[in-house]
Amino acid sequence: MKSDSGTQKLFLGLFFCGLALATFVLCLYLFSLSPKEAFQAIADSFARIREELFLSLWQTLCMVFLSTLFSAVIGFGLASVMIITGPQGLAPRPAVYAALDAVVDVLRSLPFIILIIFIMPLTRLVMGTAIGTLPTVLPLTVAAAPFAARIIEANFLEVDRGVVEAARSFGAGIGQIIFRVLLPEALPAIILNIAVLAIALLGYSAMAGAVGGGGLGDLAYRLGYNRFQNDVSVWCILVLVILVRCIQSAGNLLYRRLR
Repeated sequence: MKSDSGTQKLFLGLFFCGLALATFVLCLYLFSLSPKEAFQAIADSFARIREELFLSLWQTLCMVFLSTLFSAVIGFGLASVMIITGPQGLAPRPAVYAALDAVVDVLRSLPFIILIIFIMPLTRLVMGTAIGTLPTVLPLTVAAAPFAARIIEANFLEVDRGVVEAARSFGAGIGQIIFRVLLPEALPAIILNIAVLAIALLGYSAMAGAVGGGGLGDLAYRLGYNRFQNDVSVWCILVLVILVRCIQSAGNLLYRRLR
């Protein structure tokens, strides 16, 4: 375990050093600056957008954390119902399973940028407005919950059927099987897949910025694209890359701890 931790820290250090070096070389290449001028340009750029960058980062973290939490909870509920009512479920109900299966597939098929516009009336009804960081959590959750349901259902189905049958033979009820058998057995894989889901929501949150959702996507679109401030876009991309690496590393660490 200590060796894995040391290797991970070394990898992260090398990753961030390489990222910084790539940014520095890019500045030299694009702007034909001397090293001293490049460092000064980077420092000036960061100082100019620091407050907006940190605010946008906070908004993005709020959107991703809340939508990941809500979609994981809703997805767990849907997956539990699907694993109960499925063809080989604990209490098969073909009609219920078919209805849930269709709803999940329909929601998964909608591109997020279309979905967020399509459910704007619902967002406005529930949240009072469709613009801003917190209202964006609703469409993010609606978009991600079906994916969470599918991945959690798949993780439940991978649990050894013999373990479930053994629990049933000892008189365990449906709730006990889900929470005391399926969930503990599938939890490491679920955690790893939730990290993947959070990274997908990070990308969705950036797209939401184009329609008033706030966050890093909004900052990159509003200043980087509309006002041609390319350095703002570069800073947003760097922050998103770091966030992705951190989320995946956290997921990998929890997976190893729980396995």
